[in-house]
Amino acid sequence: MTRELQDKRIAVLMTDGVEQVEYTGPRAFLEQQGAKVTLISTKQKGEQVQGFNHADPADKFTVELNVRDARPGEFDALVLPGGVSNPDALRLHTEAITFIREFGRENKPIAAICHGPWTLIDADLVKGKQMTSWPSLQLDLQNAGAQWRDAEVVADGKLITSRKPADIPAFNQALKQALAA
Repeated sequence: MTRELQDKRIAVLMTDGVEQVEYTGPRAFLEQQGAKVTLISTKQKGEQVQGFNHADPADKFTVELNVRDARPGEFDALVLPGGVSNPDALRLHTEAITFIREFGRENKPIAAICHGPWTLIDADLVKGKQMTSWPSLQLDLQNAGAQWRDAEVVADGKLITSRKPADIPAFNQALKQALAA
């Protein structure tokens, strides 16, 4: 375990339908670097979030903080895992979108993978940004003003995006770099 990210606090915002590895991979990496990671959800603290391996139910994860009680100022970065239904559900919650928008306003790193960037459209954080995502989001992001690229990771200022689980190593390194800056 290294301590390069010691004292860094990372929020992970997610709900049911999250692509499990897009949560567990970055969380394990960040914790190995010394960061404190908090699972934030639209669900209540202590409730369970259902993870998925593609279309198959996988593990459940305990919510550590409800998004209504979370303050962006208490965190150094935000991670938005994908899965199709996770970001789709988050888009319907005003508190979740406000939380994401505040990270953008505070110019803190936001790292979104796969379908995770979908929420950034509702938070009005994609216009003029270079981004990537799962391919099915390409047109949505372009219609919202993003410049979409097919790359394993795209960093545009403090915004980091990746396409899929296979991109997690590059995604993790880009987030680490943004936190060290």
